[in-house]
Amino acid sequence: MSAPTDARAGRAAFAHPAFVIFEIARFLIVAAVEMQAVAVGWQVYEITKRPLDLGYVGLAQFLPSFLLFPVSGHASDHYERRHVLTACYAGYGICFALLLALTHRVPHTAGPIYVVLVLIGVVRSFNSTASRSILPQLVPEKDFPNAVAWNATIFQGATILGPSFGGLLYAAARGPSAVYAIAMLIAMGATISSFRIRPQFQARPRQVTSPRSMTLKSVFAGLHFIWGRKLILGAISLDLFAVLLGGAVALLPVYAREILHTGPWGLGLLRTAPGVGAALMAVVLAHRPLRGRSGPTLLWAVAGFGIFTIIFGLSRSLTISLIALVLLGASDMISVIIRATLTQLATPDEMRGRVTAVDMIFIGTSNEFGQFESGLTAQWFGTVPAVVLGGVGTLVVIVLWAWLFPELRHAGSLEEISVSRFENAPAAAMDSGSSFS
Repeated sequence: MSAPTDARAGRAAFAHPAFVIFEIARFLIVAAVEMQAVAVGWQVYEITKRPLDLGYVGLAQFLPSFLLFPVSGHASDHYERRHVLTACYAGYGICFALLLALTHRVPHTAGPIYVVLVLIGVVRSFNSTASRSILPQLVPEKDFPNAVAWNATIFQGATILGPSFGGLLYAAARGPSAVYAIAMLIAMGATISSFRIRPQFQARPRQVTSPRSMTLKSVFAGLHFIWGRKLILGAISLDLFAVLLGGAVALLPVYAREILHTGPWGLGLLRTAPGVGAALMAVVLAHRPLRGRSGPTLLWAVAGFGIFTIIFGLSRSLTISLIALVLLGASDMISVIIRATLTQLATPDEMRGRVTAVDMIFIGTSNEFGQFESGLTAQWFGTVPAVVLGGVGTLVVIVLWAWLFPELRHAGSLEEISVSRFENAPAAAMDSGSSFS
């Protein structure tokens, strides 16, 4: 009897219809975005032949997210999150349609593509905060760690399918037009699916105030909240620097074309590989949750991320490069699940949007700024040195963070970390999340 019971426990999140519908919509939109990313990367590098321009692809998406994070977090706390998601999914579809139009009208100029990428960055800023902060409303708190693991698994499934399909479609169609067209249609499907999302659980009372009551103190409350909790600050800032320095994904078009001597299909495989490793690890963690000390596990996982980044950077074999990226993705998934569970369960519901917005600046948008950093260093030092130095830098950061954040080094199991553990935090920190009007 224990085996069926364990199996049901491993799929506990799927007993809630709102979670299932949300994941369908999210799978579709992530797959569409990943398809677009492959097409844009190859298209821009074909036009300019400069690694720095791949860095600009990341920078164009980073800047809107960085500038808008207070507003996007406030929106997720003061509007219906499912409505924000629907608007964002529709916004993605419009952006993909614009890329399609530009490919036909100005196919040999990268400038207009960057303009659309800025718009995608605006959409992503609002989508990321709403998507992550709505998750605790879709399942009861006892099923939340399972939901996080499956949420990550499904996300990685989309990052596997999207780049693979996008790369193959680009190669078959000999251009990005078909990729953008299909991505637009998939985004429409995600938008339609999002209409049926119905949040059912609200673990803590939300303080909903008028959007007109937004103040600087209110929108920056997430920063204040995180600053007062060194464990959360250490976890998300660790990933910030790891992703910032280890942004090898930005240079995959250069590796595919110049170092590994493959085509768009090979680029699709390279972009898929981290998702494969991450998805496999997420499935393992969904059925066998982390039981040990979460802090040291996080540190070792990020160390693995740095080591496999170095191996990828030095590789001249497509097979070895794919294996390194698979292991890189698996290591990253461990840190993602630890950080996501810690951040969401340690944050009151009325603060989740703003705290998530800050988290996305630390983590989500650091992917895009990391792409810019990688493109810039590749332009200065060369592609291989840029990736290897990023991996080495990640290992240095781990040593520093283990010393600067002893709370992280000594953190116990995730089961021990909940909102109740932080209810006795300094009053000033708690006030930052509950007194805005």
